[in-house]
Amino acid sequence: MGSRLSAPGPQEKRFAAYIEGLATAAGHEDRHTPLKDYCKGLLLPGDRKSIEPMAARLNPHNVQATRQSLHHLVAKAPWSDQVLLDHVRQQVLPTMQKHGPVVAWIVDDTGFPKKGSHSVGVTRQYCGQVGKQENCRIAVSLSIATWDASLPIAYCLYLPKDWAEDAERRKKAEVPEEVEFQTKPQIALEQIRTAVAAQVACGVVLADAAYGINTEFREGLTQLALRYVVGVQSSLTVWEPGKQPLPAKPRGKMGRPPRLLQRTADHQPVSVKQLAMSLPSSAFKDINWREGTERKLRSRFAAVRVRGAHRDYEKAEPHAEEWLLIEWPRSEPEPTKYWLSTLPPNTPLKALVKTAKHRWIIERDYQELKQELGLGHFEGRNWRGFHHHATLCIAAYGFLVAERNRFSPSARAGGLGFVTPGPAPDFRPRGSPYSPRTA
Repeated sequence: MGSRLSAPGPQEKRFAAYIEGLATAAGHEDRHTPLKDYCKGLLLPGDRKSIEPMAARLNPHNVQATRQSLHHLVAKAPWSDQVLLDHVRQQVLPTMQKHGPVVAWIVDDTGFPKKGSHSVGVTRQYCGQVGKQENCRIAVSLSIATWDASLPIAYCLYLPKDWAEDAERRKKAEVPEEVEFQTKPQIALEQIRTAVAAQVACGVVLADAAYGINTEFREGLTQLALRYVVGVQSSLTVWEPGKQPLPAKPRGKMGRPPRLLQRTADHQPVSVKQLAMSLPSSAFKDINWREGTERKLRSRFAAVRVRGAHRDYEKAEPHAEEWLLIEWPRSEPEPTKYWLSTLPPNTPLKALVKTAKHRWIIERDYQELKQELGLGHFEGRNWRGFHHHATLCIAAYGFLVAERNRFSPSARAGGLGFVTPGPAPDFRPRGSPYSPRTA
């Protein structure tokens, strides 16, 4: 956008207005300048988006003072992540809705490999980023999505039980007293309840099998009057189409009438895999659901109406009917994916498939948040710092989402043309083996 002395361009003016609103939402005036600097640092070119490298790019002649200012903002200042994320949503969502309505709320979690054991939430657990058990921490998020764009609106660290029950580690990492152990589905459901209370434009809730297999999660969505399409495991049991548990069996005239549903040896539910394998080949249809980078994405699907069977022998009424969606690619010996959905009974198969597959849209969000905006680059150990850094990453990303929906589909971090002096030629981050300070 021209030389350092040229007038700000239109994009820089929009960014200035955007972060001015963020700064106001953060409260105290002392936070305004470091917050603006932090967001700009996240969007500038640079491989590392931790505090010191950003400080060097933003103010190469006074790195340490800038570093201290950014560190205090993120690790110490008591501003509200929820208030700031609400402000981001209110600013960005209208630009997304210009191209179409909100169609989905997407639940997901993302992992950050991390060495050591002192950073808040770090433990050995499955990490999707590396595809195996690894020392890492995991955050649960809720995103809103149109057919063309998506934006995270809630983000919370999953605190493993061993952490939640360890008073000494909690104190060192400054975990708030009110934070208790919650499973990932419980965290997601709390985020969804907050979004409902805030009257966020509703969409169909999408989640993978780690959430969809949880009956309480699905029932919680139904209690909130939200539709869902959620992944489930092949072992999930259901009643075949047209079947349900038997009514309570009368015991005679004495005592209270029985009310619990019944099963018998020859009247049992089946796994969704068994049901899928029993369907005739004519039940499966070839469906295209969107354009890929090189070709249309296409596979074989079937959908049948079923009733869930989870602990229904403890209930007086059977579970409501819902869709079981099955994907069975022609090249595979058995089905590969399953979903349960409360979309209406008259929903076409292609609409079911398109909705289920729309979870992909947040993959690009996390790819850019991690690779371009440094979502996993925060080097501090405390609860507040982890969440403040993520909130500001999402806030900076929100500006990119707004720009793409306004004018420029190619807007990306590091490519906005913002001008800064850049780091001094001899700058090395603390701890670098090449740093004069460690020589």
